[in-house]
Amino acid sequence: MSQYFVKEGIKNLHKPGERLVTTHCCYCGMQCGMHIRVNEKTGKVVGVEPRYDWPVTNGKMCPKGVTAYQTVEHDDRILTPLIKKNGKFIKASWEEALDVIEENFKKIQRESGNDALSVFGGVSMTNEKCYLVGKYARVALRTRFIDYNGRFCMSSAAGGFQRTLGIDRGSTLPWPELEHTDCFFIAGSNTAECHPTSIQWLWKAKDKGAKLIVADPRETATARVADVHLDLKPGTDSALANGMLHILIKEGYVDEEYVTKRCNNFEDLKKNVEKFTPELTSKITGVAINKLIKAAHIYGMSPRSVVMFARGVEQQSKGVDNVALYTTMALIRGQIGKFASGVATFTGQGNGQGGREHGQKADLLPGYRKLTDRKAVEYVSSVWGIDPNEMPKPGVSAYEMFDEIEKGNIRGMHVICSNPAVSAPNLEHIWNGLRKLDFLVVSDFFLSETAQFADVVLPTTTWAEDEGTTTNLEGRVIHIRKVRDPLGQSKPDWEILSLIAKRMGRGQFFSYNNPKEIFEELRIASKGGKADYYGITWERIDKEDGVFWPCPSEDHPGTPTMFRERFGHPDGKANLACVDWQEPGETPTEEFPLFLTTGRVVFHYLSGNQTRRVSFLMEQCPEPFAEMHPALACQYQLQDGDMVRLSTPRSEMIVKTRITKAIRKDTVFVPYHWGEELAVNQLTSDHLDPYSRMPEFKICSLKMEKMND
Repeated sequence: MSQYFVKEGIKNLHKPGERLVTTHCCYCGMQCGMHIRVNEKTGKVVGVEPRYDWPVTNGKMCPKGVTAYQTVEHDDRILTPLIKKNGKFIKASWEEALDVIEENFKKIQRESGNDALSVFGGVSMTNEKCYLVGKYARVALRTRFIDYNGRFCMSSAAGGFQRTLGIDRGSTLPWPELEHTDCFFIAGSNTAECHPTSIQWLWKAKDKGAKLIVADPRETATARVADVHLDLKPGTDSALANGMLHILIKEGYVDEEYVTKRCNNFEDLKKNVEKFTPELTSKITGVAINKLIKAAHIYGMSPRSVVMFARGVEQQSKGVDNVALYTTMALIRGQIGKFASGVATFTGQGNGQGGREHGQKADLLPGYRKLTDRKAVEYVSSVWGIDPNEMPKPGVSAYEMFDEIEKGNIRGMHVICSNPAVSAPNLEHIWNGLRKLDFLVVSDFFLSETAQFADVVLPTTTWAEDEGTTTNLEGRVIHIRKVRDPLGQSKPDWEILSLIAKRMGRGQFFSYNNPKEIFEELRIASKGGKADYYGITWERIDKEDGVFWPCPSEDHPGTPTMFRERFGHPDGKANLACVDWQEPGETPTEEFPLFLTTGRVVFHYLSGNQTRRVSFLMEQCPEPFAEMHPALACQYQLQDGDMVRLSTPRSEMIVKTRITKAIRKDTVFVPYHWGEELAVNQLTSDHLDPYSRMPEFKICSLKMEKMND
């Protein structure tokens, strides 16, 4: 058991016979600070207390964070390896499970080559584990086919930031500065539900006079308190952003000195947005002209402003364009690289930032290095101790790996900390792919919907049973502390990957004794890359309550505010986005006349594999629902709670109605936290962004029918 960490002055939070372990929540990118209560006699996790001195969340926690500890000791935990025989799982020893994996992995590669195996990773793991997943795929399995569930979450934000700013870090400023912001422009984020512990900064700023603009098809809890709600038609963010840029330029709100010195393409931008008059923008987006003008004036006149967005903007077939254009709004106002100003995306998964930086993406190596860069390949190969010519070429995106299964190019897969059988779009295609695989291994601590398809299931630890670091939505690297020893025969992912690597004859590259040794290697592997962690140590993280990357040396202070002097492109300038608006991949038709959009609710997380096992959270939201406007419900003769069949060109499902005025009349919203027949991703579109390969979860055409019985 590792040493636990508790600051003075909070000892009264726990009962006699208990100790507190200071750590962070396992869910979203806020990574809220918390103290886990542990029974000193039994070692069991028994409760949680807020950490009031954590500067990002100040003791605030959401319903998921408050109950997160309940998953650690849950009765559904997988405590031994499972092997499927005759369609049923039987308990097995680790040696038996590893024997089966070794036999099948080697057989597949012997018959069809190294690339016949694949790895599907996740970013609800520590940096150490995410880093090792990339190394495991490329060094232990020697396959080019690796990608991860962040492809469905943060990839468009990454692409948009890379295009404009030259470096992908989710926030250009530290969160506590938001209190001093004068204007928030929030697009495609129901912050109040999806990142509720962020809202405190907005309230503090509003108490000082700050304004709020929200762009969202739904009048969410966030939009209801906005000074302007831009209720745009789904899939029209690029048009909205271009329209805002048009007004900002025409009305003289451009910081010309900043743009001249620090940005490229301004003349091209002016020409590109010339046609996006308020009239045309209103026609495309459905937002009233007066709202567009009012929002532009508020944003343009604010001395300190922050543009923020989330999956509503990013999970589109033009998600990268959307992010680049919203970022360009901040650039022409001269807001990036300054106090209490900038741009940020609300990171969805706990380590959505760090998990995409160190090698899980199909085309990236640690430190955000490109696999197509020969010097990067040579450097990382030297750290790993392999010949550069052994390094596999780039693979394909997460969804496209299932296309490769369909073609017969991928025969085996190892899914680690992910549940694509719920979280991917067009689920029938995913389910068919999982069935078609010759061999599937799943590492998880609950028997997820994806694990049901597996041939071998390996029991992993929860976040509370291992040490490591994560990187929160600010870019702050923090310490996740071990709370208790692993339950049953479960093992941390880094140990499991090392065991399989040994069975594949590559154990010499995975001889780690603990996660800290992995982090020390990660530091070196990231050195000199865009995401440079070299100057960050576990000791510094504990001493400084987190360290912001890039941090190239141990005497470097870290970088809370990005781009003070230079952007990440070779010339040091930002590239303003000159992008036209294009229709979504799928729009309403006569047969499918409505828009379907999806998202989260406050009581659940991602595929629901964890939160659907917490009784309190299920009591609050036990099933999905179809949220619609009263006018739409009236058109279909529906009342609140009636059952409806929702159909798209791919599939159908049956859910209850939830009637509210807080949504457009042409749009239906369904949350996505359930599996099998209640999985809305049966319906969603697999149109992919051409750059990020992000699926278009937020927009597809829909038909709705009232169920008579």
